[in-house]
Amino acid sequence: MPMDKTIGRYFKKKQKLKELEQELAELREEIMGYCEEQGVSELDAESHKVKIVVQERKEYDDGKLYEALPDPDVWRLLSRADASKVASLIKLNVITEDSIKDAYTLKTVKLLQVDKK
Repeated sequence: MPMDKTIGRYFKKKQKLKELEQELAELREEIMGYCEEQGVSELDAESHKVKIVVQERKEYDDGKLYEALPDPDVWRLLSRADASKVASLIKLNVITEDSIKDAYTLKTVKLLQVDKK
């Protein structure tokens, strides 16, 4: 019986987490939309500071990356297109940035940072 209660609590907390994540996503969109309308990437509110940070991330295509690698054994080091693993192989000079230039696309990502003043 006690496990049933624990499982029930877990389920309720999971549901609450989904609700909170949904609310956070909506609030994020509202803040990002407001900043975009105002044409600003930083905003000083009464008690908080908002900053939108723009980043570019590489999204690798598994097939193209596999074809671009000089040696099939290198693929075993990756097992899938993982950006941090690819960056490590470039840093170690196992592969070059130029050799895989057609294996990824750049995706622009906007991160929202909100800090208390």
